[in-house]
Order: sequence, then C-alpha cells, then structure tokens
Amino acid sequence: MSGWLDVHAHYVTERYSEECADAGHGSPDGMPGMPHWSLDAALDVMADSGVAAAVLSISSPGVHFGDDSVDRDAQARDLARHVNEAGAEIVARHPNRFGLSSALPLPDVEGALAELVHAYDMLQTDAVALQTNYHGRYLSDPAFAPVLAELDARSAVVTLHPTSPPDWRRTALGRPRPMIEFLFDTTRCVIDLALSGVLTDHPHIRWIVPHAGAALPPLVHRVTAMSGMLGTPIDPTALLNGLYFDLAGLPLPIALDGLLALVPPARLLYGSDFPFTPAPGVTGLAQALRHAPALQEAQLGLEENAPAAELFPRLRKAQAETARPAC
Repeated sequence: MSGWLDVHAHYVTERYSEECADAGHGSPDGMPGMPHWSLDAALDVMADSGVAAAVLSISSPGVHFGDDSVDRDAQARDLARHVNEAGAEIVARHPNRFGLSSALPLPDVEGALAELVHAYDMLQTDAVALQTNYHGRYLSDPAFAPVLAELDARSAVVTLHPTSPPDWRRTALGRPRPMIEFLFDTTRCVIDLALSGVLTDHPHIRWIVPHAGAALPPLVHRVTAMSGMLGTPIDPTALLNGLYFDLAGLPLPIALDGLLALVPPARLLYGSDFPFTPAPGVTGLAQALRHAPALQEAQLGLEENAPAAELFPRLRKAQAETARPAC
C-alpha cells in the first residue's frame, strides 16, 4: 500500500448545494460560494497529491439550517439521509478509494439517533461528522448526551468540523468565518469537551480535531493553569494525546511545529479540505508536507501500525485487497 489517507475531504451533492442556497447558505460561513465537487475532480486531486483514499464528509453549515421546529427537523432528517446515502453510494462504487463520515441532523436529538443507527447498521459508515456547535449549542449540551453515549457504545470515530460560532456577527469583523472564527470555535469546542467531562465520560469515542489542533497548542497550558485554579484541573498531556489531529488548512510554517511540541507524530493524520481548499492549494500543501522535516516520522497512510489503519480498518482492508497480486 502507498499514499496517504485523507480524513478531511468533503463532497457536495447538487441537492445539498441547492438546499443550502434556499436556506440562505449559498455563501457558506461568508465564503464566496459553495464549491463544485465531482467524483472525477476528487480522484484527480487525490492522484496529484499522493492520496490513496479519502474519508468524505459534509462541511459547514451541515444539514440543519434552523431552529428546533418540527418542519426544520423534518427537513434536516431528510437532507441528512440524502447526503449519507449519496456518500455511501460513492463508497460502494469505490470501496478502496473512499470512506464515509456520516452527517447527523443535530440539534434534533431524536433524528440524530435514528440517523446514527441507519448510518452504522445500514450504510456501514466509517465515521461520524460532528460540528463544533449546532446553532450555538456545543457538544457538551446535556440534551446531546444520548448521542454521545451511542457514539461511545459504538467506539465511533468522530471527524470534528468547525462552523460559525453563535456570535459571529460581532466577532468575525466582516471577514469569512473560516479565516479566524473556525479555529477559535474548534478550540472552544475541544476545551469545553475536556472541562465538561465529555472526553473522560466517553473514552471510546476517537476524536479527530481539524486544522492541526487550531489554537489548542498555544492555549492548552493557559487553560490548564486556570482550570486548576477553578477546581476543574485537566492534564494537558493526557488531553492532547487522547486526540487525533488532521493537517488540513495551513499547518506550515508554524502550526505543525507547535502541535508536535505537545503530541507525537503518531497522533497526526492528513487532511486536504478539498474542495473548500481548491485543488492547487491542496497539491501545493501536500508537496510541502512531504518535504517537511517534522513529518519524516509520521505515518499518514493506511500502512500497518499507522494511526489511520486503526481508525479506518475497512479502508485498510480494501486497500490491502486491491494491492494483493492476482494469482
């Protein structure tokens, strides 16, 4: 087997793009527009960046576009089912090239639980994609406890993805939220998971934190010191070494070194963020990462003992069967 596993790759169906636009998310999170995605384009950028397989997920704004009204919940459930089945169809056609991280229609807990069962039992999903917040409600919200309990029971791999924070109109300074706010919302979410006890209460969930840990590396010791003063101490080493981190975004030239000062290379996974990061950006970053001295000991593919091989065993098996010579 050769090539990396991309754990932070997105897909966009025509219906998903249309429903986002109808709900006022035609320019998601303040970006210029929803990018076009196609299977051929995904395979091309994978080939150009040395990626053997990619785990697909829906990006922000997810599938639930409004409040907890019955109509909004029903729409979100239907859209989640659509994107998950569309993703599962791609995986079925190319089982050695793609995996699926299924979307849930949170904050609709009942719908999320039903979709979680469908994703695992019917679609054989490889992971579950969770946003950092759902209309201002973070994952430690007590109402979400049944979903976390089910994820823990299934030893789920969770691909965490940022979305706009609830107060973005005041904090984003008129810029697209992925520029700054995504990093801070990721950090806010993970620190909250630690301080609220979610990480320790659900030890079987395998969390993949995006964007090289966002702002966690420079902030984790400050949070640790203050958490001890407040009577809720956390161990920064235990916290970070219990998580995995993808390298989507711009881990070079600074962020990667900061992350590796706190975690070993065995906690790293590759991420492209395609198509929200355009193909030239994906291939340029992949080339830079391959030559980064800090990554020479990292195993970013599905080879034996690589972190991705443990997290995504179905894809490892599919890759191995493809590589096996014919008798």
